[in-house]
Amino acid sequence: MSIKYTQEHEWLLIDGTHATVGITHHAQDALGDVVFVELPEVGATFEQGAVAGVVESVKAAADVYMPISGEVTEVNEALRDDPSLANTDPLGAGWFFKITLSNPEQLADLMDEVSYQKLIA
Repeated sequence: MSIKYTQEHEWLLIDGTHATVGITHHAQDALGDVVFVELPEVGATFEQGAVAGVVESVKAAADVYMPISGEVTEVNEALRDDPSLANTDPLGAGWFFKITLSNPEQLADLMDEVSYQKLIA
């Protein structure tokens, strides 16, 4: 498994042709206390860069973008019930949705940990 990042501050934990998607520590820190998440429908397909959800905090609302083209296979119902998971464990229990990749070649467009850390520095 490997992890990739987008310039819009989403992360993907990649496992073959499947990935788990969430927002980064940097994103949740900038947003503040998350109070609501809008998750995509299971079975929905999105192109890379399309808006797949929304996260709202006490400070602002932000779109969650599809980091790579694919089909949503699962959403995190626990996050819907307790949006603060995006703050307390953004890279774990605070994941947003899982996808099946439709164009794995797009992974080359994403950043590794070192590149992402340079972006947010």
